[in-house]
Amino acid sequence: MRDAEKTVGGMIDKLKTAFIGSIDAEGFPNIKAMLQPRKREGIKVIYLTTNTSSMRVAQYRKNNRASIYFCDTRFFRGVMLCGTMEVLTDNASKEMIWQEGDTMYYPGGVTDPDYCVLKFTAISGRYYSNFKSESFAVE
Repeated sequence: MRDAEKTVGGMIDKLKTAFIGSIDAEGFPNIKAMLQPRKREGIKVIYLTTNTSSMRVAQYRKNNRASIYFCDTRFFRGVMLCGTMEVLTDNASKEMIWQEGDTMYYPGGVTDPDYCVLKFTAISGRYYSNFKSESFAVE
């Protein structure tokens, strides 16, 4: 892959679903489908929204190791990014990615205590396309 940021960034922007991975108390990987990220800084930092009361948030608070997988079924390609996940509850972070219509999920608005931001920071990735995979560093 010549330009990981361009290729992977393009996938992230087009796909409507992201699959996030966390580690449970017994050390098993857990995967969850999420709505597409709200914001990204290249492919290094990716922001998502979720409920503060969710099982995923509790898992990330205990073990911040995480992964995100994006799958383009149309072209049978995918990318997994590995890194860490932070749970952000400060107002600046919450306002940064708030969108109109989010009250459907967070009735209390941007200050709803059950609304938080997940900030994923990638360290490495693995890209699959055309029946082969390749690993890459994320800088």
